[in-house]
Amino acid sequence: MAAIFSPSALLSTSTSASTAPSKPPQTPPWTKSHTTITPPPCKLPQTKLTAAISAAAAIILSATTPSLADSPSAFRTYYGTAASAANYGGYGANSSKKDSAEYIYDVPDGWKEKLVSKVEKGTNGTDSEFYNPRKKSEREYLTFLAGFRQLAPKDVVLNNLALSDVELQDLIANAEALTSVERKDDEGQVYYDYEINGAGAHSLISVTCAKNKLYAHFVNAPAPEWNRDQDMLRHLHQSFKTVGSY
Repeated sequence: MAAIFSPSALLSTSTSASTAPSKPPQTPPWTKSHTTITPPPCKLPQTKLTAAISAAAAIILSATTPSLADSPSAFRTYYGTAASAANYGGYGANSSKKDSAEYIYDVPDGWKEKLVSKVEKGTNGTDSEFYNPRKKSEREYLTFLAGFRQLAPKDVVLNNLALSDVELQDLIANAEALTSVERKDDEGQVYYDYEINGAGAHSLISVTCAKNKLYAHFVNAPAPEWNRDQDMLRHLHQSFKTVGSY
């Protein structure tokens, strides 16, 4: 016997299905694969970004450049009188010597003055000396000899200077390179400039004659200090000159 389906039955079924309450969407269960969260890119305000870049640059520069204590950028002028051993008696500061100075040169801030004894002045003619307290062999000093009206040939002058300077003798004997040049300053004063590059040390020497005296200014440094402070040491070398009437 055939089954009979009434339209009302179909309608009732359809209506029931459409009016049944809907279930809210189910959140999938939490798993470890959902623990990675990518944060949005952080954008610093322009002022903070600039400050951060400046701070990073300062850190890099401070790590790669020597400190001012190692490579000073400020200098003071020393005034030397080239007094004879018999008249020598000045120690320490020399501010009162400016009017009677016969030569000048620059000294780095922080360098110490060595007190030159009458014996040193009488034997090798040392008139003044300064040194780096961090490395005493990095130093500059001046010697003078009386009785010289003019400069001899460059090689003769250097050899004569070495006669009373054992350190200079050794440096010349073991030099890897030695150069000498003649120059004149703005007033026509003649200078000999020597550069001696040794295996373990470097020396810059400037020599001139004035007031019947021979003046020799030395700038010496071991190889590590020379490599570090070369520009500053060359400045010391170039700062030397005689002053006053000739």
